[in-house]
Amino acid sequence: MNYAIIGFGKLGQALAKAFARSGIEVSVATTRDPQSFASTAAAIGPAIVPATLAQALKADIVFLAVRFESHREVAKALPTWKGKTIIDVTNAYGVPPEQLGGQPSSKVIAQAFTGARLVKGFNHLVAGVLDQNPAIQGGRRVVFLASDDDDAATEVGTLAENLGFSPIKLGGLSEGGLLVQARGDSWGQLIFKDLVRFD
Repeated sequence: MNYAIIGFGKLGQALAKAFARSGIEVSVATTRDPQSFASTAAAIGPAIVPATLAQALKADIVFLAVRFESHREVAKALPTWKGKTIIDVTNAYGVPPEQLGGQPSSKVIAQAFTGARLVKGFNHLVAGVLDQNPAIQGGRRVVFLASDDDDAATEVGTLAENLGFSPIKLGGLSEGGLLVQARGDSWGQLIFKDLVRFD
């Protein structure tokens, strides 16, 4: 299993730090030349590999950590996304619901990435919190996952655990997924809730 993060702003870098802490290799890419962010990647750790978008999209599991408005540009990079799992880390705050056809933003993204299995996750925490070590006083920071594909949610849950987080599955994108999505100018009820789970 190999991994990629598309988008290397604050959120992409916070995710990269989680991989670096766990010693798991991940490709990072933007639409820019990898040399333009190679020093930032190197500063995070040797497991963070700068790549072109085409190279990064060979990964099995892809974190989509770009602005919501940029998702279609990434989706066009491959003719089909069959066999890949997309983790939607975007937030469509400020995007009018009618522009999304009244659907949750993650449903719109799922339609753009033809053939992929989509999991909404890792998006309810701001970058400054996601950036921190998820091990807290014997507990682990919670990440919420929502998907219409239970196997994909389980697979991403295993990855979340390997990165040190405690995953909680919320169910489908149109039910539990709405708790971690922006709708127009309002936030889902679980957005920004920083929870720690003690087993």
